[in-house]
Amino acid sequence: MGIANIGIPGLILIVILALIIFGPKKLPEIGKASGQTLREFKQSAGDLMSEDRDTGTGSSSQKSSTTDTPDT
Repeated sequence: MGIANIGIPGLILIVILALIIFGPKKLPEIGKASGQTLREFKQSAGDLMSEDRDTGTGSSSQKSSTTDTPDT
């Protein structure tokens, strides 16, 4: 049983506990901060993936050009 199987009742319980612990004034600030963190993480991950794709295609094109020429 993983974290993906929380369900609606579990989510409601988590929200109620968060309201009790942090209060209604602090909760939007926490949500905003976590949203910004998630956005930055996704952007960084996308940048790394695009760099990997760029690097991967560049090295494979170099390999194919060297393997196409006959060795004499």
